[in-house]
Amino acid sequence: MVSAADFLCGGKKNKFEKFKNMIELNKIYNMDCLEGLKQLPDNSINCCVTSPPYWGLRDYGVEGQLGLESTPEEYVAKMVEVFREVKRVLRKDGTLWLNIGDSFFSTTKGSGGSNPETSPKQAWKGVENGQGFTPRKISAGALDLKPKDLVGIPWMVAFALRADGWYLRQDIIWHKPNPMPESVTDRCTKAHEYIFLLSKSQKYYYDAEAIKEPIAASTVERAKSKNNASTRKDKGAAQWQSGLTPEQQDKWYSNIDKNTFRNKRSVWTVATKPFKEAHFAVFPPDLIKPCILAGTSPRACEICGAPWERVVEREPMEIKRSGRGVALGKYGKTAASGTMTKPATSVTTGWQPTCTCQNEGKGRCIVLDPFMGSGTTGMVAVMYQRNFIGFELNQEYCKMAEKRIEPYLMQQTIF
Repeated sequence: MVSAADFLCGGKKNKFEKFKNMIELNKIYNMDCLEGLKQLPDNSINCCVTSPPYWGLRDYGVEGQLGLESTPEEYVAKMVEVFREVKRVLRKDGTLWLNIGDSFFSTTKGSGGSNPETSPKQAWKGVENGQGFTPRKISAGALDLKPKDLVGIPWMVAFALRADGWYLRQDIIWHKPNPMPESVTDRCTKAHEYIFLLSKSQKYYYDAEAIKEPIAASTVERAKSKNNASTRKDKGAAQWQSGLTPEQQDKWYSNIDKNTFRNKRSVWTVATKPFKEAHFAVFPPDLIKPCILAGTSPRACEICGAPWERVVEREPMEIKRSGRGVALGKYGKTAASGTMTKPATSVTTGWQPTCTCQNEGKGRCIVLDPFMGSGTTGMVAVMYQRNFIGFELNQEYCKMAEKRIEPYLMQQTIF
């Protein structure tokens, strides 16, 4: 563990050179995230993937922790303050992937466990005053919240960050097929959370190819049935627009489910997984993987840290337009106005720099997590040959995360 004192930057060197020379990467720093972020130079991080403590749900037992603010407004203001620093340290082409959960307002004191409707109205904070614990009041603030109201924290934070200068690009639904059971009988069991994709600039690095998903099985079967050789022969379509013979087309379509993918959808079904050393909810690695793969490149400039981008050859989707589509004219150009006869395809043919430095792309992108917790972001970053920096206020969590990440760092060193 590197101390806060060892972490501090100094000197008058170029900021990025100072960053590379004085800050040890692939480390979790046991310090407040705001304190740590303020030591990082501007425009030095490629991507941030994080999940801050949720409002009023859990006391992590550390002085200065976030999530125990007295009102939702205070919590949102604190989030804006933290992510303003994140925006400063992100490169201009950088992105933020923010997972944040909601809670229900309650007038009943509870344990602060995983069931949001038993979350406490008063979050308890330990103090050494001879009386054990003293309550910290949590109130509705200016929202006029009533008992059992859904607070709406995720969107409050998202809109506040947008107002602070972030580009709010997308809300992604994390669908949990194995949600935490709830004993409520007057609403559905909650089985989703939000991941917000935000960017620092209007144009940013996003590798859609890295997270493409297989096309639907029904699409594969429909394309195969619509394009077999006998059907085309009966219709007098012996030659395809691409110039392939019917036999060559059949060979292509026989592998359609192996070589054809679609853009990743905005609902991600990822099951939660237990982590025996943590008594709190942890990120599933499969949830973090697409964030890091889309938000960073496997190659980066070793001089300035800019990500390299793919060189991709694409073939557009081909659609046989229906009579109705033809009749619609210019309004009938969508897939809905005809039948897809060939899905869109893309092939990566190489990589190219996004900067003007003379470099070979041997650098690594840097992933930041200001609320490292159990270390999933760092672990996934190392698994895919990215560097990471993490901050965590709880020393026990730091040790837990380091232990979890260490085997992957050792494996990287060996190979």
